[in-house]
Amino acid sequence: MLVIGVLTYLYINSVQPNLIKKKTIKHTQIIENTADHIQRLNVKFEEDDIKNFLLSTRFLFQNLDRVIFFNNDLNLIGDTDTFDLDLNAFSRSFDIIEETKIFEEINESNSSKKLLKNRFINSINENLLEYKNSKNLGKPFTFIEETYSQFLLITIKSIKVDEKNIGFLAVAENANEIRAAINERKNFTTRTSIIVVLVIIIFSIILNKYFLKPIKNLVDYTKIIKEKSKRKSNIEILKKRRDELGTLSKSLDDMTTDLHKRINIAENFSTDLVHEIRNPLASLKSAAEIIRETEDRGQREKLVNILSHDVQRIERLITDYSQMLKDEVVMSTEKMRKIDLKPIIESVVDDYNNLYFSKRGININLQIQNNVENYFILGIENRIEQILANLLDNAISFSQDNTNINVKLELKKNNQVVIKVIDQGRGFKEKRLERIFDRFYSNRPDSFGEHSGLGLNIVKNLVDLHGGSVNASNNHKNRGAKIEISFTQA
Repeated sequence: MLVIGVLTYLYINSVQPNLIKKKTIKHTQIIENTADHIQRLNVKFEEDDIKNFLLSTRFLFQNLDRVIFFNNDLNLIGDTDTFDLDLNAFSRSFDIIEETKIFEEINESNSSKKLLKNRFINSINENLLEYKNSKNLGKPFTFIEETYSQFLLITIKSIKVDEKNIGFLAVAENANEIRAAINERKNFTTRTSIIVVLVIIIFSIILNKYFLKPIKNLVDYTKIIKEKSKRKSNIEILKKRRDELGTLSKSLDDMTTDLHKRINIAENFSTDLVHEIRNPLASLKSAAEIIRETEDRGQREKLVNILSHDVQRIERLITDYSQMLKDEVVMSTEKMRKIDLKPIIESVVDDYNNLYFSKRGININLQIQNNVENYFILGIENRIEQILANLLDNAISFSQDNTNINVKLELKKNNQVVIKVIDQGRGFKEKRLERIFDRFYSNRPDSFGEHSGLGLNIVKNLVDLHGGSVNASNNHKNRGAKIEISFTQA
């Protein structure tokens, strides 16, 4: 607003000089023409000669308000205001003296006008004196004499004949149109400035209320998060907005919530991992102390097996933990695409049959609906393989040798593609079966060195990534456990 005020002031101050400059050029031209006539007619700069000159050259000054002559001593020697500059007044039938007397009689009858004229002449004399003693002598000099009803523009210039200064000539013109033009521009500029200022104020209020203040609240929200402060934020109010700031607030809050969730998961997982490693470490420590003191060969071999088992357990924990971290990073960058579950499951089942049938006599049976050719879902192929592999690893861990594991692939009427893994093991002892998907689930096989207790937790995370669901139950018909996974058909 300060800038607008300064610009308005500068604009208004530039209008008047431009308008005056045009008048000054006109006055200067009249003065130059008058000087040429004076030189050509050999008019002396005396009162009588100037009066005769004014009468004889009346056509030069008919369009001007007033022309005044001064000698070098700044004495008034001629003034067109002494005469009525119309054709009759300048008629040759009137004597110059009579015309002068007529003016004097009229002038004396109007004392107020005489007072104004004297003040006007005094003002010109003051400016003439300053002009005469200045470096601008010889150049036109314009000044303003302003009253309530008049805006007089006066231009004065020295008159030279044969490079010699013989006097001064002043041209006065009532330039009320300049004041009117200036006032008009002032009013227009002032009104425009007021409107602009009001618009800026209104816009500033709106900008502050609807944009700057919400952005400040977002900044405060980020500071609260950074400083882990318990101060309340206005993020919930901002999330209700239906513009870009509302979307940004929701995204920021969701990102913060997800970040906190990941931090909590990482902290809890680290705590669980330390707890899980502490047990085999304690066992390792005890076995190491005993093996150092015992001389029984059978006892030594038994302790060595315990050491080997616990080392495998720790190694598996660290390996699976590292793999989980890698999977989280990879899953955030991998893109879903349309894949067929049938060939993927067939491949994984074949690999496990080749590995475990000859080793433990465990047979994995794959059952696929005959009336369905394709089982398309949106997913990541190697993650689907990882899901089934973890389920089979878990089922094999609880299964006895020479038993069967059934894998079923079905398409439900509600467009759900379902994978079932059913074993003949001892089933789940937990009353709340959802707990088996927690990390380091406690109901584990004896050969825990081959498994970390993270398998089903990884399965659940990968299924959630695919927008699916996973459920566990006991297979009451033939004893054992059943894991059922559902995906939406693509």
